[in-house]
Amino acid sequence: MSIALWLLAVQGALGALDTLYYHEWRARLPAGVPGSRPELMLHASRDFLYSVLFGSLPWLAWRGAWAAVLALIIAAEIVITLADFVVEDAVRKPLGGVFPGERCMHTVMALIYGAALGYLVPVLLLWWALPTGLAVEPAPVPQPLRVALSLMAAGVLGSGMRDLYAALQLPRGHWPWPRHSA
Repeated sequence: MSIALWLLAVQGALGALDTLYYHEWRARLPAGVPGSRPELMLHASRDFLYSVLFGSLPWLAWRGAWAAVLALIIAAEIVITLADFVVEDAVRKPLGGVFPGERCMHTVMALIYGAALGYLVPVLLLWWALPTGLAVEPAPVPQPLRVALSLMAAGVLGSGMRDLYAALQLPRGHWPWPRHSA
């Protein structure tokens, strides 16, 4: 579990960089880029799932049937990410396509996530064999890592809420960028 959490922390840091630099600064997706709603909705959905992973895995054991729930969360995240790979190509056409550095970032993040899952799956199988329940069981990692992942959970939740707000085109959802004019 320790290596899985370190890899998730790297994933979270890269995800924050990807969001801040590529989605916000370069593409300014919340500003109402034509057709960006599907991509923002996918980002929001994925962010909510990541907030569960970052917020729970350092502190809780998902035992018994809860391990299956966690596996479904992970599977949903993978499906959303695959859909995002397809949707973002269409959304980004008006911007000249997905930025090359962003495409590379997404590839690196996919590799890191796959490695994290490689270390997490054996833990899930162990949890599956236990009586069902969510147990407070801090992971055997340094306390600063648990805290950092918890802060990442809050950050990715906030990012998801921002993307959802912008996707729904609610007032000032484009802030701090001027609304994109078609």
